[in-house]
Amino acid sequence: MSKIPKIMTGVWLSGHGDMDKLEIRDDIPVPVPGPSDVLIKVGAAGVNNTDINTRVAWYSKGEGDSEDASWAGEPLKFPRIQGIDVCGRIVAAGNAVDRDRIGQRVLVETCLWEVDGKILDSPWFLGSECDGGFAQYVKVASRHAHAIDSDFSDAELASFPCSYSTAENCLTRSGVSKRDIVLVTGASGGVGSAAVQLIKARDARVIAVAGPAKLDTLKKLGADQVVSRDEDLIQVLGSSAVDVVVDLVAGPTWPTHLDLLKPGGRYAVAGAVAGPIVELDVRTLYLKDLSFFGCTALEAEVFPNLVRIIEEKRISPLVAKTFELAQIKEAQQMFMDKQYVGKIVLTVP
Repeated sequence: MSKIPKIMTGVWLSGHGDMDKLEIRDDIPVPVPGPSDVLIKVGAAGVNNTDINTRVAWYSKGEGDSEDASWAGEPLKFPRIQGIDVCGRIVAAGNAVDRDRIGQRVLVETCLWEVDGKILDSPWFLGSECDGGFAQYVKVASRHAHAIDSDFSDAELASFPCSYSTAENCLTRSGVSKRDIVLVTGASGGVGSAAVQLIKARDARVIAVAGPAKLDTLKKLGADQVVSRDEDLIQVLGSSAVDVVVDLVAGPTWPTHLDLLKPGGRYAVAGAVAGPIVELDVRTLYLKDLSFFGCTALEAEVFPNLVRIIEEKRISPLVAKTFELAQIKEAQQMFMDKQYVGKIVLTVP
């Protein structure tokens, strides 16, 4: 194993704001693993909604306030290295970690319950409450670095952790089975396209909603039916037509999602790209006996299940484009333009 340097190249987020807050540096200290930690040489890291949301303080619920602008609802400490999707190899480990782990190829779990040797009461998220993968090295608790045996490239594997674990968590929490018809909103994005594949892996029926230019791609991914987001979903599908809604959009049309659910239906949400404030007719909720699931912190079985599904090749990576780490601003701009299907990934030198 080559000698580990003292400093590394990475991207610092220096504060909340525009892309000028992203600073490419070559003098960042390499993290030192504690007793239960591993140090990972990053091969690739995916770009996510959370990167942009964290940078612009979207998570803050206060007007012009960034004091709760993180997934955990606490102030971020700057500078912060973002990057929640990480694929790499373990190059060093703390003295409480099995030495056989060194050299393992790993995917890093996005939802962390142990940081710096401390067990947390509520989860932190890689690249949000602690430093992530937009750098040459990242440190995590050994329990959160999952060994993976796959011939997919680092960039392909880095497309999985956040989006696919988020999607799998929605399906796990809402109990999707082969008997279900599942509607996915925002189906062309990272989480949405992951949900389409994972629903089919459960032998359930999936209806994908996205922009008209992306519907053919979603058919190729396995969607049983595709509907343009510009269409009236009730007119196309009828009311009480689906068992589960996996919603990544919310926004003004949100009440339609509940009208689409059958009595006893389940609504799982992990995004609100069309707007977080919605109007709820409580009568729809209780008269239809609906169940709501907010899906952020992962259920314990989700990430190990995801690794197994990847290794069995029951799902395929969908990488729209790769950029070098130094091109992070171009990558985020492409991400925000939303003219792609799948994931955008940064390769790390």
